[in-house]
Amino acid sequence: MIIAIDGPLGVGKSSVAKEVAKRLGFTYIDTGAMYRALALKTLKENIDINDKKKLLNLLENIDIQLDYTDGVLKVFLDGKDVSNEIRMEEVSKRASEVASIKEVRDFMVNLQRKYGNKYKNIVIEGRDTGTVIFPNADLKIFLTAPLEVRIERRYKQLLEKGFKVDYDEFVKNFKEREHRDNTRKINPLRPAEDSIIIDSGNMTFEEVVEEITHLSKKVLS
Repeated sequence: MIIAIDGPLGVGKSSVAKEVAKRLGFTYIDTGAMYRALALKTLKENIDINDKKKLLNLLENIDIQLDYTDGVLKVFLDGKDVSNEIRMEEVSKRASEVASIKEVRDFMVNLQRKYGNKYKNIVIEGRDTGTVIFPNADLKIFLTAPLEVRIERRYKQLLEKGFKVDYDEFVKNFKEREHRDNTRKINPLRPAEDSIIIDSGNMTFEEVVEEITHLSKKVLS
């Protein structure tokens, strides 16, 4: 069974998807972490993402691995655990930029399908899991919330993780990434036609998880 959870930036897809996967005994796959790992490598190697030759060469030689054990997702880039590094705001901004490049998206979709097909039952989340990666998913959820709510949630989350973030700069980058996701030529963010849309603006984390878990069990039965 494939459960695809899509939605905009800062809506809490990762946290929700992890918990739903845990309760169902499914494997959790974070597609955004893959883009972040690639973004981190472009920053570390000072790659101009507009230089297609260098970017394609990087794609041919990159090794991104996900390990989800005991409810903890670890992301490995070329054999190194970068699970914390990829959550930095600088990496988030670059991930949004590289995600707009066709060659990158083609590479990532193939990698994400490979992971998805590797396991029997998965909860996969991202921006286009139900529209592009697994359009035949058994259950498609589009999780959303008002922009202001998502900004505050994401900002609070970064502070809780110990990141030092300038609020005004954070909001500016957040809105730029939101605009890029919604207007990019390649697979802009949108719900699949058969998605169930859940607005979490006035819902608690537990309520969202319970709703998606309930919907999943209905499909399973």
